[in-house]
Amino acid sequence: MSIDLLDKGYEPHDVEKRWYDFWEKERLFAAEERSDKRSYAIVIPPPNVTGVLHMGHALNNALQDILCRYRRLRGDNVLWMPGTDHAGIATQNVVERHLAAGGLDRHQLGREKFIERVWEWRKEYGGAIIRQLKRLGASCDWERERFTMDDGLSKAVRKVFVQLYDEGLIYQGNYIINWCPRCRTALADLEVEHEEVNAHLYYIRYPFPDGSGAVTVATTRPETMLGDTAVAVNPEDERYLNLPEEAVILPLLNRSIPIIRDSYVDTAFGTGALKVTPAHDPNDFEIGRRHNLPAVKVIGDDGRMTSDAGKYEGMDRFACRKAVIEDLRAQGLLEKITPLVHSVGHCYRCHTAIEPNLSKQWFVKAKPLADKAMAAVKTGKTRIIPDIWEKTYFEWLENIRDWCISRQIWWGHQIPAWTCEACGNLMVAMTAPSACTECGSADLVQETDVLDTWFSSALWPFSTMGWPEKTPLLETFYPTSVLITGFDILFFWVARMMMMGIHFMNDVPFRDVYVHALVRDENGQKMSKSKGNVIDPLNVVEKYGTDAFRFTLAAFAAQGRDVKMSEKRVEGYRNFINKLWNATRFSLMHLDKAYPDIPTDRISLADQWILSRLNRVIRTVEEALSGYHFNEAANTLYQFVWHEFCDWYLEAVKPALYGNMGDAARDAARSVLWRVLRETLILLHPFIPFVTEEIWNKLPGTKGSIMRAAFPLDNPDTAVIVSAPEAEIKMNTVMDIITGVRNIRGEMNIQPSAALEVIIHSPDDAVRTTIEAQSGIIKDLARLKSLMVSTPGERPKSAATAVLENAAVFVSLEGILDIDMETMRLEKEMAKIDKELTGISKKLNNEDFLAKAPEDVVEKVREKHRGLMEKRQKLEVNMEKIKALDLN
Repeated sequence: MSIDLLDKGYEPHDVEKRWYDFWEKERLFAAEERSDKRSYAIVIPPPNVTGVLHMGHALNNALQDILCRYRRLRGDNVLWMPGTDHAGIATQNVVERHLAAGGLDRHQLGREKFIERVWEWRKEYGGAIIRQLKRLGASCDWERERFTMDDGLSKAVRKVFVQLYDEGLIYQGNYIINWCPRCRTALADLEVEHEEVNAHLYYIRYPFPDGSGAVTVATTRPETMLGDTAVAVNPEDERYLNLPEEAVILPLLNRSIPIIRDSYVDTAFGTGALKVTPAHDPNDFEIGRRHNLPAVKVIGDDGRMTSDAGKYEGMDRFACRKAVIEDLRAQGLLEKITPLVHSVGHCYRCHTAIEPNLSKQWFVKAKPLADKAMAAVKTGKTRIIPDIWEKTYFEWLENIRDWCISRQIWWGHQIPAWTCEACGNLMVAMTAPSACTECGSADLVQETDVLDTWFSSALWPFSTMGWPEKTPLLETFYPTSVLITGFDILFFWVARMMMMGIHFMNDVPFRDVYVHALVRDENGQKMSKSKGNVIDPLNVVEKYGTDAFRFTLAAFAAQGRDVKMSEKRVEGYRNFINKLWNATRFSLMHLDKAYPDIPTDRISLADQWILSRLNRVIRTVEEALSGYHFNEAANTLYQFVWHEFCDWYLEAVKPALYGNMGDAARDAARSVLWRVLRETLILLHPFIPFVTEEIWNKLPGTKGSIMRAAFPLDNPDTAVIVSAPEAEIKMNTVMDIITGVRNIRGEMNIQPSAALEVIIHSPDDAVRTTIEAQSGIIKDLARLKSLMVSTPGERPKSAATAVLENAAVFVSLEGILDIDMETMRLEKEMAKIDKELTGISKKLNNEDFLAKAPEDVVEKVREKHRGLMEKRQKLEVNMEKIKALDLN
């Protein structure tokens, strides 16, 4: 037979490289631009060129690959569009660090030379994550790989910018934006990470001009007071209804500023009086607009104080804070300082504290676009799965602010706008104008800002397919079928793709959005370098193989539930891969060709049962994957392969395969075994592609790659796989009896080699008939000397009992069990456990241990205590059973 074709043990690394190279060489990932097949498309969430594969990438891309491989098996024309994102700020920071190591900065190089350096870096390092995705088995159409800065996508970006500008949806304006002094660029609200910090609330006296008193304000940022242009109070606040003055003197700068009334002021915070700094706080900016207050910018783009800050000019903003506090204290204007915990925004890239700053920026009017994006989900044109994320999606869009799209960096899509130096005319165009459209001057300067990275990635589903041209690819694959993404970019990216797709393509960019959860450590903690609990997916793949890692991710990818990852779990699924491998090695001992189907009335109960179970599994996997229940599909296959196919079916058909039951039985068993193994490999392929391809090509009767196989539901050759519920019921009875006998062996510590005598009582004629007909399997798998079946009668003496639904199993222990010896063994076991429990209980009752030991250590001790208690309870039950036996 074919046993020599499979190595004794499965070694994944050589297999993985060999088959991935083969798939690429044979272009098995390639989509057809035009096809009669049903179209299925996914666009990859483009990883940053700076990135390396982490657990989030691994889960996201494993799930995408499962769907793509599954849809290919269903006969679809599948496009999985790959690519990477230029990641403006992140990439520029990386390259700047490289330059700094050589004693250079980008300003010394100049913009053009710096951009050349970034392209060089991208060429050398930017493909690392793509190579890692291939290692994961990602079956992307790599011939169509795109980059958000390539020529085609750049054209799409310019087209979108120009059209939105012409439609009045892009504008320039002075506005409070989030500014990173380190990256020297504006940040969108969602690019700011808020952290709780220990800070202080400073109470500062603002004197009345006549010296008759003062208004005290409370602030967390005293350095910004230098830019105050008013003090605001709530018009309903009784404390400020009868003020003697309508102005105060701004401390340190001795400038008179008005007292204004505004309902925004929170009467419960601080003193109820608010310093208004329109250039350095978004809420103050709005108050300033309502009251026509001037905006004085006292903190520059470099985080240092400007000339408007008076004598503090040039100081770092935090150094200025200290100086301002000391000067206020010296002048008797610092009333008190109290501790405060509050949220401070930090740059999502470099973690510098951001500075709300008044700046001239480019914005997208988001509300008109957001309304359509909300309507698409409300009407069901796009589904968000699980639907718990719909609320988040709607909340973001309902409260949307105009989107600041300009960034003050060099790496990115330079804004296609030109200003005439002669007359100040602003021109927005697809290509650089040769002369001013107003005065004819050729002295034109292009806007130096670049676009927010998310602007170009918002076009990803259609720009990657050739838009603005009307390409066959767009016609075939847009809208795409599903987007798989993490909840953290639901607004960053998903909502913006919805807005842009609907606006420019008149259709949603995807029919479904599947939002996967986080991958956490085995204790449910978020992975972080500071905690030291980060698991590197590449290390896991190297140690256990890609298939085991992928199957682990899928098996725990339940909707709405975080994945708890540990190497132990991956090791467990590596055992599953080995189980499949060894089962195949056994099967190939008996298979040397493709076997014809045998009519179901000529095959054994075990054969009928496994075919019927396979039929159910096929439908369960189909329903689970169609509904994005990856864990249900994976766990169904695990249960079927390990427990039903390997543990039961292969054992049950061994007598037939070895010829002990005649040629007809052997031929029938071979036919069913070949069929079940073949279809099982196809079902498993989306999850564990490498090992299934390796086995497929060693299985007699298969042709070509398993990627070209047909899913069983779509294959007319699988007509023999039919539902046989009666066979399942009968086989379940057989398995319950065998399990009952095996449990008694374990409980009574009976040697596996001991042949037992068993009597079964059942009131059900059909059950008795089944047991008698299958007595050969029962005796063989339960290792019985004899088996008797009858209607219920007197309970046999000297017997241990297993009670089933429609039967009672009696195992004779006469001459098999020495009660005294077994009693002594159990007592010894219980004494040993009691000793361990005493020591553990002392630990758990020690408050010092509970208070000082790490939480995970305490939990492990508790877990050990629970395990020992369960073991002792089982021993007690077994002791009671032995005492109840009558062996006299």
